[in-house]
Amino acid sequence: MRSIVVVLALALCGCGDTVINVPTPTAPTPTPATPAPRTTIEFRVVGNAAAVRVRYSTPIDGLTQVVTSLPYGNSFSTAATTMFLSLEATPIAYPLLSGNPFLAIQIVVNGALFREATANDTALNTLSVSGTWRQ
Repeated sequence: MRSIVVVLALALCGCGDTVINVPTPTAPTPTPATPAPRTTIEFRVVGNAAAVRVRYSTPIDGLTQVVTSLPYGNSFSTAATTMFLSLEATPIAYPLLSGNPFLAIQIVVNGALFREATANDTALNTLSVSGTWRQ
């Protein structure tokens, strides 16, 4: 009986230590992915026409047409690395006493000129620029 008491006493003495097995990582903790850089696209129309019809396309809104006075501008941001861009403007009228008619359209990507067209006559012809932008 004494041997049983000794065995139980030894067993109880060993119960004071708690062993916690913490798994060791096998790979480094992944760093969070950085978001894709955003690209800013601007459509600009300037000149001295009394009014113009502007048409442009974006991947968000599709083809948009507005009749407006000048200057006109519109911009959007995207994470796309390539896209087709187009812009056109048609002067509706120039002021009667306009001695130097002028109209210019521009597509600007991240502050850099991508496409541009200009006209300096009284003809009400449409200016148009387009192209596929690639990052």
